[in-house]
Amino acid sequence: MELNEGLEPASPNAQYFNSSVMSVSILGVMQSEVPIETNEARTISLLNDVFLPINTRFSSIMVKDRKGEKQWKRVEVKLEEHVNFPIFPTGLLPTSYDEYLEDYISNIAMEHFSQNKPLWEIHIVKYPTSNAAGTIIFKLHHALGDGYSLMGALLSCLQRADNPSLPLTFPSHQRSEPKSGRESVSGRVSQLCSFIFNSASDFGWSMLKSTLVEDDRTPIRSGAEGVEYQPIMVSNIIFSMDCIKHIKAKLGVTVNDVITGIIFLGTRLYMQEISNKSTKSHSTALVLLNTRIMSGYKSIEEMLKPNSMVQWGNQFAFLHVPMPELKDHKSPNPLDFVLAASKIIKKKKSSLGVYLTGMVLEIVKKLRGPEATARFIHRTLRNSSLTISNVIGPVEQVSLDNLPIKGLYFMVLGVPQNLNITIVSYMGNLRITAVMEKGFLDPQRFKSCVENAFEKILKAADDEIPI
Repeated sequence: MELNEGLEPASPNAQYFNSSVMSVSILGVMQSEVPIETNEARTISLLNDVFLPINTRFSSIMVKDRKGEKQWKRVEVKLEEHVNFPIFPTGLLPTSYDEYLEDYISNIAMEHFSQNKPLWEIHIVKYPTSNAAGTIIFKLHHALGDGYSLMGALLSCLQRADNPSLPLTFPSHQRSEPKSGRESVSGRVSQLCSFIFNSASDFGWSMLKSTLVEDDRTPIRSGAEGVEYQPIMVSNIIFSMDCIKHIKAKLGVTVNDVITGIIFLGTRLYMQEISNKSTKSHSTALVLLNTRIMSGYKSIEEMLKPNSMVQWGNQFAFLHVPMPELKDHKSPNPLDFVLAASKIIKKKKSSLGVYLTGMVLEIVKKLRGPEATARFIHRTLRNSSLTISNVIGPVEQVSLDNLPIKGLYFMVLGVPQNLNITIVSYMGNLRITAVMEKGFLDPQRFKSCVENAFEKILKAADDEIPI
């Protein structure tokens, strides 16, 4: 039809994340090993030659058709409107620039994208901080895609620093748990019954959490309206992937189980320091599950194929994971948090709960429209205490236009929670980034508690008999 000539339908999740209820963005931060010498002309040239061709979404705006459905419309991109070189005072110490960068990130985090131009921007900070000689910040609207899609787009712009002709490699994420042998008929029947029960209970619980049941108000959750519009603080915590894999091998769980257990214990220790009674509070984490059937990243070309199993876009679901209580305040068993996280996540993954919830969202969209569905998702996020999402990064050091990158991390902005946690692996390290409401949480104390949790779990794992 002529009405849709030059238009492409926006996915349901893209419409939910860019609505009157929510405006969710992803901020990707790359820390340069050497001073950044590029200028605006060079940056615009690179964006035009490398970035824009990745996907037409980067050259499109979101518009409504006559039926009120949102569509992607190609426009001419004025690249100079998307490139920013902030100006700070000159001649300061790196520690002073730490504060300027922190305030700058908080400011751009609170700014909403204009709907009259493509939903992305880049900020190039040439000033040296304690952690980098310069900083490159990509801000992309979540409507453009999820972490997997956008990380795939980023990787297509990067090369290996040691040898650009070689492909990037990524950490293995195979489970250490031994597989059982052939199961009996009774075992399969029991498994089927468990699957049906888990699906029904997960679906019911998800519906309750999204509508009626709200987490307790604690040192990590104020329950206030509009927390997504408040200034933020960012805390980065770095662990060795070898240590994480060591714990994984000892306990026979996944890397994600170990990370989630560390975050849960660290968060409970933080809550205990602020308020003792909050250690047994009802607190839930939303753990993001990538719903693609794949292993590792695929090329952008593969993602953009119509029937690809690893399609571009927002292909994920929320797992409601209750945080284990800190039962023994004086000497908790730290491994309980990893094992509990593993058990709960495994149970929820082996159910149809997230897919049934997705069907409900689709029904709500058809009956009441995308804005009503966005309100449902907003309430789901607001009723929980934190969100945990992660992506895998390259094993090798990468470079952007021959600029070696010493560290990278990302964060999700615009979520109605006081605490949001993202995780990325890179160059043998795993970085946990905690984004928190400024003035409500203490970033240094939270970081200390997560590091303490890691040490406790690592020591306890060393004392454990291997599975």
